[in-house]
Amino acid sequence: MRGSELAYDDLGNGPAIVLLHGFPFDRSMWREQIDFLDGTGYRVIAPDLRGLGTNKASEDFTTMDQMARDVVALMDERKIDRGVVCGLSMGAYVGFELVSLFPSRVHALVLAGARAQGPDDAEKKSREEKARLVLAEGMTGLADEMLPQLLAAKTLAEKPDVVARVREMIGNTNPRGAAAAQRGMAARRDYSDGLHEINAPTLIIAGRDDAIRTPKDAELIHNGIRNSRLETVDDAGHLTNIEQPDVFNRALLGFLTSNLILKT
Repeated sequence: MRGSELAYDDLGNGPAIVLLHGFPFDRSMWREQIDFLDGTGYRVIAPDLRGLGTNKASEDFTTMDQMARDVVALMDERKIDRGVVCGLSMGAYVGFELVSLFPSRVHALVLAGARAQGPDDAEKKSREEKARLVLAEGMTGLADEMLPQLLAAKTLAEKPDVVARVREMIGNTNPRGAAAAQRGMAARRDYSDGLHEINAPTLIIAGRDDAIRTPKDAELIHNGIRNSRLETVDDAGHLTNIEQPDVFNRALLGFLTSNLILKT
């Protein structure tokens, strides 16, 4: 797939930050990070991943490998030799693939709501069931099921605008693209054995109240990647960048600065 076939935002000048969204979302989930990074002197590339967002959904199965190669093709077209790759949830799986396949293209890595282990049989079964469900009934039921898992209890109780935004993103997702991504995540590799091979400076961000990817998942990644730091965000579940954007942005900027990825 050519990079030009992906819908994307490309804003600002300076060191490039590539933002990879989670499931079942689109690049708009990075709104606060795009505004923040663009305003502080960085170039931000935020694509809709294959079959999601405003991209055409035409496949029954989309692998993390394919998504990573799509992103590198987009980097080529936008003349970005190296960038900071920042992925959340499914985007983190794509980040793992990208740094494995194209290590020279990754200046640094940010992994939020991430898990390095591969799927077990229960996860594979659950993802296939959800793929079939959205193809048969659409995204509304999935949104109802996922919201309590994605967001911290405090967010659900006190931030109705965030709840509505997340629900809208899920509802706008093409069911076929969602099913293809579910099946791709069910077939992802186990990245845990290769963590020690990642040489790029890495920031791991975990929501303290994340019900999908626990702080222990983040600790495993932190212990496996030598040059890494771990930031745990209070009052946040899986979507740390949306639930606590100011905290997320400060952690991201501090990481960029400490690794001399400086704005122009």
